Amino acid sequence: MAKEMIEMTTVFAYDESAIACDQVDIYMLGKTYVPLLYGLVFMIGLAGNLLVVFIIVKGGQQKSITDIFLLNLAISDLLFVISLPFWGYYVVHGWTLGNLSCRIVSSFYSIGFFGGMFFITIISIDRYLAIVHATIFMKARTTRQGFLTSLVVWVLAILCAAPQFVFIQKAGSRCVSQYPEYLEDTWPVFCNFEINIIGFLLPMCIMSICYFRILRTLFTCKNRRKRKAVRLILQVVLVFFLFWTPHQVLVLLQTLKLYNVFESCNVLRLLYYTMFVTETLAFSHCCLNPIIYAFAGEKFKKYLSYLVLKSLSFICFCGPCGHYHGRAPASLTETVPTSNQTQNTSDQDGSVLL
Repeated sequence: MAKEMIEMTTVFAYDESAIACDQVDIYMLGKTYVPLLYGLVFMIGLAGNLLVVFIIVKGGQQKSITDIFLLNLAISDLLFVISLPFWGYYVVHGWTLGNLSCRIVSSFYSIGFFGGMFFITIISIDRYLAIVHATIFMKARTTRQGFLTSLVVWVLAILCAAPQFVFIQKAGSRCVSQYPEYLEDTWPVFCNFEINIIGFLLPMCIMSICYFRILRTLFTCKNRRKRKAVRLILQVVLVFFLFWTPHQVLVLLQTLKLYNVFESCNVLRLLYYTMFVTETLAFSHCCLNPIIYAFAGEKFKKYLSYLVLKSLSFICFCGPCGHYHGRAPASLTETVPTSNQTQNTSDQDGSVLL
């Protein structure tokens, strides 16, 4: 099946082999449940990531480098989830929004995917530098450096996403890639390998190395909060691995299918069913990013509590609700760890450990 990442969202409807293999039931399943699942991911991901953006923007005057990376991760996830309602509608009704919209939505999808992966990786590297090499990189972890790094990451995300949407265009009722004849066999394979290697395997390796070194540092110092820190780190890696690995394996299998490795109708049906499940699981990871990377930190939890109390005090500003008034945290600014804090990470809050 000559599909890019973006076309996998409509694998049920537009694969000619599905018709030849009598997979109408799979098409109907996708037509029924894909819009619902994409809509659910959209609503949860939109609410969570918008809340992260709001808290970072309104949470204080001075921003830390961690705040900047979390803000950009939330923006990447927003680009990704914004495209999902369009693909849900596309599965049911085909593409009716024009060629420009096809290209824009495809761009949001691809850039959001690579941007999210890259910023997760950058956050891992930043945590590594802040904890393992705090003395050396203490002065280098500035907001200016955060903005410059984020700009570079966005450029890389756009460059890596370009092969995924450069040939996308509206063709009848479809929003698909129209390859030149000399690229029909090679470009889809290149795109899939790019997703597997640059979009998943490389970030996973970097994250694993960074967090392994962080864990080793934590285990060598006296830290009464070490158990919580280890739990948060393992949560980050395991959730990323469990949510994305099944889908990435399916992308690899789809690449093998291009070479007619799978010809059995039963095997093809299994691939389509499995893609349906793993794709939704992978996409829902963007809903968890705000919880894992932002709200696990003490500063975000305090400001979120403040917002809740403030909302309650606004709703019932008189009478028995008067005790809901809260005081805003001074800032979301991260405390930069010193060499002493590196030796005793009990002085760091949960957000630094992530």
